[in-house]
Formats: sequence, structure tokens, C-alpha cells
Amino acid sequence: MSLFWTKKPSFKTKLYNEKTFYEQFIKDLVRADHKVIIESPFITTSRMELLYPVFVGLLARQIMVYLITRDPVDHDDEFMRNQSTNEILQCKELGVNVSLLKGHHHRKLAIIDSDILWEGSLNILSFSNSREIMRRIEGEKHVREMQKFLKL
Repeated sequence: MSLFWTKKPSFKTKLYNEKTFYEQFIKDLVRADHKVIIESPFITTSRMELLYPVFVGLLARQIMVYLITRDPVDHDDEFMRNQSTNEILQCKELGVNVSLLKGHHHRKLAIIDSDILWEGSLNILSFSNSREIMRRIEGEKHVREMQKFLKL
């Protein structure tokens, strides 16, 4: 007899790295039913080239896409400032809702519908070549907790 009461968790979780993240993340995006929120401080042309076709497909299906990113004026590097500004304008032209955060924003996460939460160290909108980790959590409770924490 166990001294500890064990309850099966009401969520599923799995870790991904920089090599395995985008394959699963894009599958999740394609399966979205109503809303996608991505928070990433950096946004680059090379990464957005992968994501634009997915965003176009989501928008065509009336799925709301929200990007939360660092205000380009907060980037120290002029090249990054210009690239970020261009990609933000492109997103807005497509119909993506973009919110800019001031104050050296650095969170990396995504919420898909009301049941998938991604969080970790990978800059979703700009990743290129570093070692990263992302956790995928399936569970409405965790999504609600994050939305409340972020005041979404």
C-alpha cells in the first residue's frame, strides 16, 4: 500500500529542443480551431518565411492570430530594429494582430486555442542557431493560468 495518494495528471507535457520544436508546433498551429497567441521578443525575416504560409492558412480559416513582440525601438541593433519593423508591418498587412511591448520584453510562449501551451527559451518568431528548450503542455487549466498571469 502506498503512503502517497497519486492522481493521474489532468494534462500532458513533453519537452522539445531546437531541432524538434517547429515540426510539432506547426502541426499544432494547423490544427487550431479559433485562436493562436505567440509571444516572442525577436522577429526575423528568415524565421517568418517559415511561419507566413501557416499564418495565411489560419487567417483564411478565420482563426485569430495574435503576435506579442518587443517594440522595435527597444532593439539595440539597427539591423534588428529595421528587420523587426518590416516583419511587423508584413504581419499587419496579412491581418495578424500585433501587440508591441516596451521595456526589453523577453518571454517566449504560445497558446493555441484553450488547450495547448508552449513555454521555454526558444524565440518562436526568430530562432536560428542556439540550443533551446520548449515544453508543450496540453491542458485547459494551464492555458487559463498563463492567460490570467499575462492578463490576456
